[in-house]
Amino acid sequence: MGRLEGQVAIITGASSGIGRAAAELFAAEGARLVIGARGAGQLEDVAAQIRASGGDAVALAGDVRSEDYAKALVALAVQHHGRLDIAFNNAGTLGEIAPGIEVSEAGFNDALAVNLTGAFLGAKHQIAQMLKHGRGSVIFTSTFVGYTAAFPGVAAYAASKSGLIGLTQSLAAEYGPRGVRVNALLPGATDTAMFREKNNTPEAQAGTAGLHALKRIGKPHEIARAALYLASEDAAFVTGTAMLVDGGVSITRT
Repeated sequence: MGRLEGQVAIITGASSGIGRAAAELFAAEGARLVIGARGAGQLEDVAAQIRASGGDAVALAGDVRSEDYAKALVALAVQHHGRLDIAFNNAGTLGEIAPGIEVSEAGFNDALAVNLTGAFLGAKHQIAQMLKHGRGSVIFTSTFVGYTAAFPGVAAYAASKSGLIGLTQSLAAEYGPRGVRVNALLPGATDTAMFREKNNTPEAQAGTAGLHALKRIGKPHEIARAALYLASEDAAFVTGTAMLVDGGVSITRT
């Protein structure tokens, strides 16, 4: 029996990278899925692949900045599967890359809207559904950037992702007594399209890898396994955490 057998999970940002790896892993571990992302074609490809492998997944494309979309994902989970047990709010954006004083108001607000407000809107409706049966696990994808380390040019990204940690702690304290756990996952550099956008040369990628104690970049499935831990009963006594899965970048100075 899989570690998520019979449970129902929503995963956003599921068309690629960490979200796709998590969708495939959660399905292999027995979860029934509702997956979301902006690109309908690529998202449906992920759902079809999961179904072809014997899993259970339905897809709904949309924009996490929309509260109506947050509601629709939860409604789809209830419609197809009758409940909601797990939510992995993973959708995100790197945002406008520029020195802090040059970041536009629109660029800063867009990073907040996707990374922070979008995650809040998701959790708002996910937790409301979970409370109906007195248990659940909500996970946010944050980052070590702006938490244990800082880099030039990513002020909007760092601010929006750091906000998720405060949100995690507040929701964990508020809904822990009613059986809902809330945690933030803080990956190090991971080989995704977002990473390659920021590190678009072999030299840049090697330089970033060298910042980590493990001297390499993480793989999406490695971060997905950490999300699986937080989603599962293995983490039944874990809530309110900012869980580093960062290859040692937070402690390395050589």
